[in-house]
Amino acid sequence: MDEFTLSERQKLILGLIVQEYVEHGKPVSSTRLVEDYKLDMSSATVRNEMVVLEEAHYLRKDHDTAGREPTEDAYRFFVRELMQRPELPLSLRHTITHQFYQARFDTAQWMRLAASVLAHQSNAASIVTAPQSERPAFKHLQLISTTGRQVLMILVMVGGKVSQQMLVLGEPVTQERLTQTANLLNSLLAGRLGRELSAASPHELDTLGQEMYRLVADELKRAELAIAGEVYQDGWTNMLAEPGFEEVASARRALRVLEERPRLEDLLTQTVLNTEVGGVQVLIGGEGTWEELSDSSLVLARYGVPELATGVLGVLGPIRMPYGHTISTVNFVAGLLSNLVNETLGNEPSDG
Repeated sequence: MDEFTLSERQKLILGLIVQEYVEHGKPVSSTRLVEDYKLDMSSATVRNEMVVLEEAHYLRKDHDTAGREPTEDAYRFFVRELMQRPELPLSLRHTITHQFYQARFDTAQWMRLAASVLAHQSNAASIVTAPQSERPAFKHLQLISTTGRQVLMILVMVGGKVSQQMLVLGEPVTQERLTQTANLLNSLLAGRLGRELSAASPHELDTLGQEMYRLVADELKRAELAIAGEVYQDGWTNMLAEPGFEEVASARRALRVLEERPRLEDLLTQTVLNTEVGGVQVLIGGEGTWEELSDSSLVLARYGVPELATGVLGVLGPIRMPYGHTISTVNFVAGLLSNLVNETLGNEPSDG
């Protein structure tokens, strides 16, 4: 798949098919593309290119018609390479902004409003987590040998939060070496935040120390993103009524991820762990990891002010989603919440 490079003509055809299918929900034929978009090529040429795109797993053939439907790979390529992100209409931006600034300094009202705006604008389900200012810092590490190559890692953070993981090392390690490694990391990392730990481990660490360093860094970053407060949601009825879902069971399966707190925390942590504030991530069809989301797409963004307070917001809907408008909406609301967080907890409004 990665070895296949689309020509400019194939990109044009694929982009038009995705747009047509998202808008109308019906298989797209070569004749329709040529006639509707006044393409400077014949239906036969378009049809031949569609066959190539089908062989490359970007399209699937509808057996009841002569048309094609986009696959998950097509949507991913469209979002990554072809999509134009339209700016929300000025009047809509003014309306949303006015609503938020009427609720200034009322965090709970911001969250409810953000969830409502996202659900209404995307006609899908929305999720917003409250901004968290807690900054879990490293306090103490213990490495305890159990049986064979198994090691219990106990990470204590400032404030009392404790994380325990059972690790399986590549080879058996003595308790003495584990204790030496833990003591060295305790001296190197005391009081450090996850975001302060570089991708490269300190040079004085051996192979075992480097492995533990990476695990500690990942766990501290996860703790920073942990959902500690209320989660605000809206638009569940949108999902259940969405024609993009062939059966209601698919929507219910996806919504279950939002409903069950441990699953939701795991999903948000894994998805936005390395996403900067202002960045947007699109998860299409579960990306082979989340079976419950196999018929869904999730658009997520981090908002807030780094090192002050951040949260997550997003939209859950069918794979046949108007990605341009949805991503623009998520990004715009995230920007508003970032400004509000900065004005409330910071010293001055952020840029943008």
